[in-house]
Amino acid sequence: MNDEAGLATVLLAMFAGAIRVSTPFLFVSLGETLTEKSGRINLGLEGTLVFGAMSGYAISYHTGSPWFGVLVAGLGGTVFGAIHGYLCKLPRVNDIAIGIALMLFGTGIAFFFGKAYIQPQAPRLPSISFGFWAENPSVRQALEINPLFLIGLFLAIFLWWGLKNTRWGLVVRTTGDSAPAALALGIDVDRVRLLSTMAGGFFAGVGGSFLSLYYPGSWTEGLSSGQGLMAVALVIFARWNPLYCFAAALLFGAAGALGPALQSIGISRGYHFFNAAPYIMTLLIMIASVSPKRSLKGAPGELSITK
Repeated sequence: MNDEAGLATVLLAMFAGAIRVSTPFLFVSLGETLTEKSGRINLGLEGTLVFGAMSGYAISYHTGSPWFGVLVAGLGGTVFGAIHGYLCKLPRVNDIAIGIALMLFGTGIAFFFGKAYIQPQAPRLPSISFGFWAENPSVRQALEINPLFLIGLFLAIFLWWGLKNTRWGLVVRTTGDSAPAALALGIDVDRVRLLSTMAGGFFAGVGGSFLSLYYPGSWTEGLSSGQGLMAVALVIFARWNPLYCFAAALLFGAAGALGPALQSIGISRGYHFFNAAPYIMTLLIMIASVSPKRSLKGAPGELSITK
């Protein structure tokens, strides 16, 4: 294989991989963006992601409908968000501590109830082929895109527009920037944060169902590999902007696809190092974000990390 063909193969594989790998990052980061815009942090989305993967897979296995599994996974995430939102409105309760507790709780019950679904094969989500025109099988495969990715793109655009141009967007932003100002305007701060956290949990649950029902496409206890926590770092990197979340999710997805892309052209030396690219990127982002001038730029004023 010549150098040009090898480079084209790597780029094509990274493009396809970026779309696949980025989808869970996208949904979790959009959910966390909405939650943090209301003035609350939810570190429990890792547990929500894992529980969504397990519950979506289980429902798909028992009903034969992967889309029903996606819905149930989202509803499960909504319940986790409701628990988080309710507990965080209690006096002297720290949202970060509650998030960590729910992360462990969600992961634990997913592992407990999911043991029966490690071996069985559940129906998977279909994909849409945008490469029907291509003669090259690699191109056709790269352009097979799951509808959840397209839904995530639409949600990113809708959230970006809605937060800037709608009444509910103004309510969410006002609540996140200044609770006293929101109260003075007659806004129920606890209710806004509860609903935002529930919506964020729904998105994270849907993101988890993608992992088990499309890519990698099975349920195992190590399925998430910390993607929920990395998505929280992605929100900081994206400066709480849904469109930037989409771009950053693609970047993380491309980093995650680097190892398999290189392996596809026979480069296997250092394979595990390249597979660690998303984690290295997360570490570099967190290091770059500790600067007092940059780390909290664009952050809602009511977040506990800004006080």
